[in-house]
Amino acid sequence: MAAELDGPRIEPRAGGAARQLVVFLHGYGADGNDLIEIGRAWQGAMPHAAFASPHAPHPCGQAPSGREWFPLTDRAQNERWRGVCSAAPVLDYFLDAELKRRNLPPSALALVGFSQGTMMALHVGLRRTVAPFAIVGYSGLLVTEPDAKPEAIEAEITSRPPVLLIHGDSDDLIPPQALFLAANGLAALGVPVEWHLSAGIGHGIDQEGLRQGGEFLARRL
Repeated sequence: MAAELDGPRIEPRAGGAARQLVVFLHGYGADGNDLIEIGRAWQGAMPHAAFASPHAPHPCGQAPSGREWFPLTDRAQNERWRGVCSAAPVLDYFLDAELKRRNLPPSALALVGFSQGTMMALHVGLRRTVAPFAIVGYSGLLVTEPDAKPEAIEAEITSRPPVLLIHGDSDDLIPPQALFLAANGLAALGVPVEWHLSAGIGHGIDQEGLRQGGEFLARRL
């Protein structure tokens, strides 16, 4: 296993012990600092939540100042599958340790991912022993094993938290069709899923997407 993860954190605005833990999972070539400030934007709706944004475990091969959850060379389905499977144990370890550090039950967890971080959030979140209370995925996709039969995929799923997927309709890195493929795939697995397509947005997050993500989490507290 890679070294233990760490990254920036935000304490609950209301003070005292946290009642929820929201963990941000950044994209390829970024680090935990890239998303942590979203927590400050959401504090008003979730005053008792703590936020954490761990740095991914590996230096990024194509952006040495950033981090990666797993390498991306040919961006093929098999590479992504190997990647999420390889990175899952170290992320699971961080989530368990962070919940324990704050004396929170596993059900108090929410995952928020961007791009490669969304791949990790969906892969890990659907395989937690206890379901997170929500997952929000920006500009990502649902990674599945190549040529796997539907019943084999369903057998791996141990939790079905509510999921919100948000994507820019002008994303030229991960096409917006990935949102619909992910939404259909999740629905087929019995996972409750909502989605939003941000008009005129590329591979990024706009203010409407931020608002919807924060409200989605707050409604499920």
